[in-house]
Parts: sequence; C-alpha cells; structure tokens
Amino acid sequence: MASRKPVAKAPRSTPANPPRKLADPAVAAPAARGAWSADLFDSNVTLDGDLIRNIPGVKPSQDLFDDLSEDPADLAIAIAAEGAQRIPTPGAVITRPFDYGTVITYSFDTAHWLASRFSDATRYGVWYGSLELATTVYETAWHWSRFVQDAFPDEDRDIRTERRVFDVRCDAILIDLRAKARRHPDLVSRTSYAFCQQVGHYVHDQGLNGLLTRSARCDGTNAALFRPERLSNVRDKLFLTYRYNPVSDRFVAEHTPGKPSMRFHPGELG
Repeated sequence: MASRKPVAKAPRSTPANPPRKLADPAVAAPAARGAWSADLFDSNVTLDGDLIRNIPGVKPSQDLFDDLSEDPADLAIAIAAEGAQRIPTPGAVITRPFDYGTVITYSFDTAHWLASRFSDATRYGVWYGSLELATTVYETAWHWSRFVQDAFPDEDRDIRTERRVFDVRCDAILIDLRAKARRHPDLVSRTSYAFCQQVGHYVHDQGLNGLLTRSARCDGTNAALFRPERLSNVRDKLFLTYRYNPVSDRFVAEHTPGKPSMRFHPGELG
C-alpha cells in the first residue's frame, strides 16, 4: 500500500503550543536576546502523514558474526548468545538499535545525542526527517562527504556506503519556520548552527513537538522532531548506494546498481 503524502494544513496565527502558556521568546533564551522577534514562532502547521528518514544501512544480507570465526560451531554459539540477551519487542525496527532501531529512538537516546542544527547535544536529541526523498539525499550526502573528506582527503576513487530509507508516520502540530528564513537568514545558514540551536533550546524548553523548516542544502523541507511519541509506523521505503570521490568532489546516489539517480558536488552545498 502506498504511503499517504503528508498533509500540511494552513498555518495558524497563534503559536504551536501545549496547553500551558508559552514563555516570551525574547526572554526565554538569554543568550539569544535580540536575535529574533516574537513573530518567529507565530505560525504552526499540522503534519498528518509520512516523513522520510535516511540512515546508514546494509543493503545485502550479512552475517554479523562472520568476522569472528570461520568455524560454523563458533558462529552458532555467537548467534545463540546474541539471541539469549535480546530484549523481546513487537516493534524491533522502532525500539532495537541492533535491528535498525535508529529509525526513531536512537536520536533521543542520551548516549547518541549529536550536535546538530537544532541541538548542541548537551540536554536533548533531535530527530530529523524530510518531506522529499531528494532532500534526505542532499542532507545526508553533505554530512557523509565531510566525514570522507576528513578521513580520506587524498583518495582519488569512489568510496561507497549503503543507506536505508524509511517512511515514518508523523502526527504533530509543528512550528512552521518555512517562511521565516527571509527575515531570519540564520535559520538556513550553511556555516553556523548557533542561531538555530538557540531556537531549538526554546522549542525543547517549551515542550513543543518540533519544527518544519527549509533545508539549508537544497530547495526542500525538513522536520525536526523533539518528541518521539509523535512518530510511529516505520516502514521500509528503499535502499540507496552512495559513491563519493573526495578528490573530485563527485557524488552519485544509486537506487538501482549502476544507474545513478542523483549526481552533484557536495562541496557546493556548504
């Protein structure tokens, strides 16, 4: 069954807030006083549908213990030991990192908080998804290419990684920042997360669901979720193969092996 396209209902003129009154954003984050005006949070949108999540994955089936031993008896013991320690769950794809549980809960686990556009990783994690598949490719290719550039800057060859893409149901009222970037260009800054992290602190401290915002890497839309209970119903969408040459800054994404679906230079996105 095809997934339903997200329904983004018309923005409202009141803040997207829980029952309690929102703090004045001009005083809620002392470090950001004067950095934004109250109108930054005056629109919301109801997201009723799927977001797309693009994470590292393994396309071919692999034996997770094949690097431990070539003896079938040893492999059987390793598999039995892993099974004995496994926590039973009816929703492994959501709750177990060993089974790609990264889809929802990984981002909110304190052990896996990462500094990102709307979090400095000191107090909370943020889950990111996109409305468009292409947006997830631009976003993840940018970050992965930076890692490759740091690790293998002189490798004049294609370096490959696999990606697993999911549809994830989102039911939430989100702060709508898509029309705010003209007045607040730091929302889509390609060089600094400082302003956005202050926005994230405010959203987190107010207990809000999250944000819908323009991508800084392409003409697309990202969602930043602060509350995992607003996400559910994880489903496989497709697998992708990424190839990147750090010397030529040439990136290719393939859905079908040998048939590029997207080509670009990640260095132009920064």
